[in-house]
Amino acid sequence: MSESLSGGCQCGAVRYRVTLPLKDPHLCHCRMCQKAVGNYFVPLASVERAAFEITRGEPAWFHSSGPVRRGFCRDCGTPLLFETVGFDGMTITLGSLDDPASVPPVSTYGVESRMPWIVEAVERDGRTTEEEEYLDGQRVRDIAATNRQHPDHDTDVWPPRHGHG
Repeated sequence: MSESLSGGCQCGAVRYRVTLPLKDPHLCHCRMCQKAVGNYFVPLASVERAAFEITRGEPAWFHSSGPVRRGFCRDCGTPLLFETVGFDGMTITLGSLDDPASVPPVSTYGVESRMPWIVEAVERDGRTTEEEEYLDGQRVRDIAATNRQHPDHDTDVWPPRHGHG
């Protein structure tokens, strides 16, 4: 059996599986990708069409240009997919994988739109989510008690049926 990776949106309404290998994992800084994900860049990789499977739900699509459409969850808005007319494959957002660290980018595209301070920014000292000043103990407990984010693994049923909505 071939090795595969699973991923999906934040709310769990759309899930997918890809059979390895992934092709050309990269960071795209182009302006269209920045707008599509609301961020400075997006990590992406491609897979052959036959190696891509939607396992739950269906993505909504936005045609960002003539040859390109982008798939996302209509419920939570998570950007998931990038599809190009004439390309027999699917491009996935690496951040939507259950284990995004397993696919490190090997190249960078769209550098004409890369933020001039991005390299300096990622090399600065950082802090964990729990170290954020606004997250006092009660806020952390409130977030944990009401978290609707899908776990980083496949589930048979989502959301769980225990009354949390």
